[in-house]
Amino acid sequence: MPSHLNLEELVQDSRVHRRIYLEQEIFDLEMEHIFEANWVFVGHESEVAAAGDYKTVPIGTQPAIMTRDENGDIHLLMNRCMHRGSTICQEHRGNASTFRCWYHGWTYSNKGDLIGVPYADGYGASFDRRRFSLIKAARVEKYRGLVFASLNPEVAPLTDYLANARHYIDLFMELSPDGEVEARAGVHKYGYDGNWKFQMENGVDGYHPNFVHQAFFEAQGKGFGRKVMQLFTGNSEFESKDLGNGHSILDMAPRHRSAKGPVSNLLRGATSQASSDAYSSSMIRRYGEARTEEIFAASNVNLAIFPNLLIIGVQLRMTIPVSAKRTDVHLLPTTLKGVPDEINVARLRAHESFYGSAGGGAPDDVEMFNRCSDGLRVKGAEWLELSRGIERERTGGDGVVVGHITDETPQRAFYRRWKSLMCNVVAESQQPKTLRIARTI
Repeated sequence: MPSHLNLEELVQDSRVHRRIYLEQEIFDLEMEHIFEANWVFVGHESEVAAAGDYKTVPIGTQPAIMTRDENGDIHLLMNRCMHRGSTICQEHRGNASTFRCWYHGWTYSNKGDLIGVPYADGYGASFDRRRFSLIKAARVEKYRGLVFASLNPEVAPLTDYLANARHYIDLFMELSPDGEVEARAGVHKYGYDGNWKFQMENGVDGYHPNFVHQAFFEAQGKGFGRKVMQLFTGNSEFESKDLGNGHSILDMAPRHRSAKGPVSNLLRGATSQASSDAYSSSMIRRYGEARTEEIFAASNVNLAIFPNLLIIGVQLRMTIPVSAKRTDVHLLPTTLKGVPDEINVARLRAHESFYGSAGGGAPDDVEMFNRCSDGLRVKGAEWLELSRGIERERTGGDGVVVGHITDETPQRAFYRRWKSLMCNVVAESQQPKTLRIARTI
């Protein structure tokens, strides 16, 4: 590590230095010590539901392919021909049992095995195809349908990594009476000229909605719009939480709530009474009244899974770092298994109205990211302040740190994890580097 790059000084308890958003050198270290060494969200299993299904997805900045083979197993194959380096899959998603490199025709199975080499006699009798299988992610694990991959074979088990966040993932999945969601309704995509950390910070920022999204809320009328704005005021009863391992949440579950109200609030009157009643009844049959109340009450959350997943509204949002000053974002709206179609249609329409690329909310946030990127070029104002609520945080018995919903508790959680991973650079830079990926042999 270059001596001028003191990461420990750039991230402090209540503020971060502007350099962490601007410098490509820091971004490159993030890719190595965060995205290539830890669990990274790569998709939902329903995106590759059938044998042969695949989708392309990056791990950090490295291109990869998530596949499902004929045995039903999911693989993360690095999208790089082992001959001369070309990517072997260009489509975002599809179904194929093989991938053929169009440069020289080398062909691979959807498990990553090299199964075809044109004019193979030119390589001689000693040529061993097993040596040229595609590189694979060292670890692939699922939790409630969410697929995570890691290039580090020594990464901790996924359930340990998710830790306290599992409770909220469970609640999100159990909005379905079958306990499962699907992410096959399509993808919203947008990008912005700014650092990836802006998106992860913003997804669990309860301080900004009443200002950035004021016009949208006011357009919803005095009833719903003002009700939403009350979630994010200084008098709100709701909380932000540091869940550990860099994960955090804006928890908008009321402390006291009747079991009869949540369905109508969740769907905002967009469905018929018959569909709402059928949905509610199926939930109670599956989970019982108490658990159903808990699930519905906690349905309105913004959950951040470090480093690149946000669960907001009905969506799984993947943050994709491109460079220090460029980020892509993919939004996967989910539907619920086992509910009337009208319920899922209402979920998708509500998602589109605010979170879609042309919705009332997403363009607001992107504009703020662009403005922050412009503003950070100013020299002399070196620090970004993240101290809001630091003196009123409290720690629960489970180790969860709790703040007010408008406090910067989630941002501090993110940077504690960021710092713990990135500051290992100091020690590791003096050691020989090892390849953190597995090969199929």
